[in-house]
Amino acid sequence: MSITVYVAKKIITMNPSRPQASHVAVRDGRVLAVGSYEDVSSWGEHTLDDRFADKILMPGFVEGHAHAMEGSLWSKVYCGWFDRSDPDGKVWQGVKSIDAVVERLRAAADTSADPAGPISGWQLDPIYMDNVRVNRADLDRVSNERPVGVLHASGHILNVNSKALELAGLLKQGVEHPGIPLGDDGLPTGELKGPDAMMPVGQYVGFERTLLDADENGLRNFAKLCVRTGTTTITDLASRLQPDAVDMMLRVTAEDSYPVCLVPLRFFMGLSPADLIKEVISLKARSTERLKLGRIKIVADGSIQGFSARLRWPGYHNGAPNGLWYIAPDQMAEIYQLALQAGIQVHTHTNGDQATQLVLEKLAPALQQTPNPDHRFTLQHCQLADAAQMRQAAKLGMCVNLFANHHFYWGDEHYRLTVGPERATRMNACRTALDSGLPLAIHSDAPVTPLGPLFTAWGAVNRITASGRVQGEQECISVAEALHAITLGAAYTLHMEGEIGSIETGKRADFAVLEHDPSEVDPMALKDIGVWGTVQGGRVFAAGDL
Repeated sequence: MSITVYVAKKIITMNPSRPQASHVAVRDGRVLAVGSYEDVSSWGEHTLDDRFADKILMPGFVEGHAHAMEGSLWSKVYCGWFDRSDPDGKVWQGVKSIDAVVERLRAAADTSADPAGPISGWQLDPIYMDNVRVNRADLDRVSNERPVGVLHASGHILNVNSKALELAGLLKQGVEHPGIPLGDDGLPTGELKGPDAMMPVGQYVGFERTLLDADENGLRNFAKLCVRTGTTTITDLASRLQPDAVDMMLRVTAEDSYPVCLVPLRFFMGLSPADLIKEVISLKARSTERLKLGRIKIVADGSIQGFSARLRWPGYHNGAPNGLWYIAPDQMAEIYQLALQAGIQVHTHTNGDQATQLVLEKLAPALQQTPNPDHRFTLQHCQLADAAQMRQAAKLGMCVNLFANHHFYWGDEHYRLTVGPERATRMNACRTALDSGLPLAIHSDAPVTPLGPLFTAWGAVNRITASGRVQGEQECISVAEALHAITLGAAYTLHMEGEIGSIETGKRADFAVLEHDPSEVDPMALKDIGVWGTVQGGRVFAAGDL
């Protein structure tokens, strides 16, 4: 097969035995050699490609916590607080009040191709609107005749109007569910917390699939975002992976033009632990080069800014009641036990420190019964874990993937409202995680925050909030550590560091093509580095051609 040699201004390999280079040789979609031109040309006849001669090459970024639903959500109405770029590069302005949200939804309804269909929005963030509680009356202003639903930025809360509740059979008194608050009239307010409260209504407001999964067009949009951000491997961290969706993923990712390796994790809900393990084993056997199946995602609690995360004493700073459990302790323990026996990896969402404690308490006895020195069960988010919990997680052989973007988007609100100054200062404690010996990745949780590994690295290095404060300087990490976390660190949490995460012989030829060197710019400029595009499996994808 033919050899292509790429020359770059600089290649940051993330391989400590050869950290920098000027040339990389690619054959059969894999790295054949990396070094000087003399080094790589010794492999024989080749084509020299100089299109990256003025660019910086890094290993393709690995996003260890994202959701392919982001691609599908762009078919809905963007209702977020912050400005945001869509997969085609268009910037949508944020909306700053409930009235503005209602007006944007009304405008979308007026131009809808289906005048009787649902009106669907996403990325609502009431915590910035003086933490108002959106209710069905607010969304009734959009329409009394069509179902209306808006998904919160956290993904853990859905607000709907009266029509949607009526269609779902919930616009009545006597509803008793911890995730369905009731108003003074005894009727649901229209706020639905947690997947078991959201899903029965989601089908009526346009979220029958995209509460968890992407459709085909969404999967292609998701890939566009990957190219624009230098991402070559990305997770879909809570997918239902129903048979038709898996067939679609296999078909789309197999196309020569599909520019990313997708790693979907099977969401734990809907099956008994034994049936879950059986299904995931079956899925694992269907993995391909660009679709890696065979992992499980558990969600233990909700979101901190949505007040549905589980917190230890003293609870929420503003006195809000404790959040929701999404899984029974015995169910969690059984999944861990069976997964260890089957050699299946489990990633567990914990936002609150009480949820993290539950994981530690249930995994420890499971490991005593079924020892596995390389299980790499991973704590996802794990935002409020303290040093003691991180040390225990390290002793149990766990990994951690911290939500470094969170400080910018909600750090100020956590400081003043949800958990107070002390705990907000140590949230997403990257420094403590590394010092505790925990393998570290960092993430965006797209669509919760925008996909962008360089922004995520910037967040972990600088810990800047939206108001411009440094929140928790002692938990900052170095640029080198942050770059490791978005490449080899994230790959390690997926058991994929032998395939991706560095540019060295034998690994997949996955590169992020950058306009500037992240190791040389001011750390505050990390997020502003331009991304030309990617190379994935030896195939070149330019962001400008999308």
